Amino acid sequence: MSAQITKAQATKAQSRRLTEFMCFSIYSANLAFGRAYQPILEKLGLASYTQYIAIVALWEEDGQTVGGLGEKLFLESNTLTPMLKKLEEMGYVRRQRDPQDERQVRVHLTPQGRRLREKGMTMSLVKDTGLSPDEFAQVQKAVARVRDNLLRATRKPE
Repeated sequence: MSAQITKAQATKAQSRRLTEFMCFSIYSANLAFGRAYQPILEKLGLASYTQYIAIVALWEEDGQTVGGLGEKLFLESNTLTPMLKKLEEMGYVRRQRDPQDERQVRVHLTPQGRRLREKGMTMSLVKDTGLSPDEFAQVQKAVARVRDNLLRATRKPE
């Protein structure tokens, strides 16, 4: 099979509707998730989904470096640092220099941050997606695989 695109394939690709683009489906699903999470975030007293996933990531592995947390959440430091500062002001996390390496800042959940995560665990959007728990898990894994493949494909050679 040739890697070249036939004229018929090119014509079909040019006539695709917006709703047929996977990138648009993922983008618009992300926006829909953001809207669906808003009432949950309000109940938790959080301003953004990004704050919530930072709490979840720290609950999974407390004491991460700011850089490691940023990599895990796909966030740049200019976005992550102000968000962590806000979570610290709210009493959910504390940041401290690593005693073994002063260049590193480690982030820890406070007891209040742990309680927030536990409270958030009772709120789920699985049912709202209209998918069974098994279907939800399959879709989540497929989307993660797409993300990982795209990251690999776009990674700059060292």
